[in-house]
Amino acid sequence: MNEKTEKKLQQMQLLEQQIQHLASQKQQIQMQITEINSAVEELQDKKEAYKMLGGIMIKQDAKNLSKSLIKEQEVLILKMEKLEGQEEKIHTNAKKLQQEVLKEMKGAENE
Repeated sequence: MNEKTEKKLQQMQLLEQQIQHLASQKQQIQMQITEINSAVEELQDKKEAYKMLGGIMIKQDAKNLSKSLIKEQEVLILKMEKLEGQEEKIHTNAKKLQQEVLKEMKGAENE
């Protein structure tokens, strides 16, 4: 295997690591979204609730807290969409590199 092909294989490994990192980030964001959904559902029939701020709990109107959580959820959804876009680009690049490597390896076999 020539040096050019080896470098491409290293790039593919790096892209795979990036994909795994993005998957981990997406999983964390999805967990946060799920937690927020549960909290918003819990707040539906409440008038007041408590919000953790630093190390203390602050009493808040449940509707305001729910609105705040929904806005936070919207931000998380946007982050998720951005990560999915990055993941798609990396998958495309990895697939392209894989095809190039396979082509080069087949070419080396025929020599």
